[in-house]
Parts: sequence; C-alpha cells; structure tokens
Amino acid sequence: MLKEFKQFLLRGNVVDLAVGVVVGAAFGTVVTALVKDFLTPLISAIAKLPDFAGLSFTINGSQFMYGDLINAIISFILVSAAIFFFIVKPMNLLVARSRKGPPADPTTKKCTECLSEIPIEAKRCAHCTQVVA
Repeated sequence: MLKEFKQFLLRGNVVDLAVGVVVGAAFGTVVTALVKDFLTPLISAIAKLPDFAGLSFTINGSQFMYGDLINAIISFILVSAAIFFFIVKPMNLLVARSRKGPPADPTTKKCTECLSEIPIEAKRCAHCTQVVA
C-alpha cells in the first residue's frame, strides 16, 4: 500500500499541481503587495481618503458598514487591473511575438468520396480510385 501511495505522489501531474499551487500562492502575495503598497496609496493620494472602512450608517440601531464593501470592491478592481496590465497583456505580447509566420501551405487534400488524405497533386484517390479534381 505504501508503494502505491509513493507511486501516486511521484506521478508527474501531482508534483506539477503542487508546484503550481505554491507558485500561485507566492504570486498572489506579490500581487497583493503591489495593490496594497503601491496602487492603493496612489488612489488614496488622488481621493484624499486612505481608507473607507470607517464609513457607515445606522438604521434602527443596526450599523451598516458600507465602507468595508467599498474597500473590497476597490481591492478587487485593483487586483484585477494589476493582473491584467502587468501579467496578461505582457504574456499575450510575448506569445504573439513567439508565433512564427503564417502556416505552411497544405501538402494534402481530402478525397471528396472517401474523405481520406491524398497528396495535393494527385488526380485519383489511392484508397477508392475516385477521380479527384
């Protein structure tokens, strides 16, 4: 039983998943720090209100802390913007640059009768002997 467990743990996909989770957690920490230490103070400098958590109103003795909701929404928007502009856009540019030119011209075509692949210069299908235009 221990041998099977060891084999399960050493499978490539389990190790890849573990690495992905650890790297994802570390990346989440970096994005959170970027938002908390750079983008939020930038917004605070513009809005002149560093934290909305103190905003609330009271109805019949119940206190509604809408400032926390505003903080959460701003944090979500900033994290999403940081990921999009600092990760997604640069990665898309890298992928677009790494792509080669247009795909090569096809060297085969499909037979209209049996749908098998035949050379593009062929005049007759090798599989069903149908004349191919």
